[in-house]
Amino acid sequence: MANVESFDLDHTKVQAPYIRLAGVKTTPRGDSISKYDLRLLQPNQAEIDPAALHTLEHLLAGYLRDHLSDVVDVSPMGCRTGMYMAVIGEPDEQGVLKAFEAALRDTAAHDRPIPGVSELECGNYRNHDLQGARQHAADALAQGLKVQETILLQR
Repeated sequence: MANVESFDLDHTKVQAPYIRLAGVKTTPRGDSISKYDLRLLQPNQAEIDPAALHTLEHLLAGYLRDHLSDVVDVSPMGCRTGMYMAVIGEPDEQGVLKAFEAALRDTAAHDRPIPGVSELECGNYRNHDLQGARQHAADALAQGLKVQETILLQR
């Protein structure tokens, strides 16, 4: 099996909430794609309810694109502690941090219908929690986000 970057991260040493550059891939044409770990909750101590995580995915997918160019994808982590974001290029970590903070502020203040929530637009449109998503965004902002270095497991 191929090596998976997140399996080499020492999840006991990182301190959420944070952004972390998880890796950069170079395409055959020479383009860079950067993957960011956008962590809201401390690993192995808490998790986001699936409905709130689903709503965070919908809101951050739009709001991150409002504040950062060339976002390819925003996807929830299976462990339910945050999101992964793929971006074309190699944006400055402080710029990504500021964009994530702005997107979380937008999410915390979101008081309109959740975008993309209909049977036609979403694969599980009944499973959303706007209040939960807003609270997770507000909590992460209140704790203060930072750039987290990658701390590898000592094997």
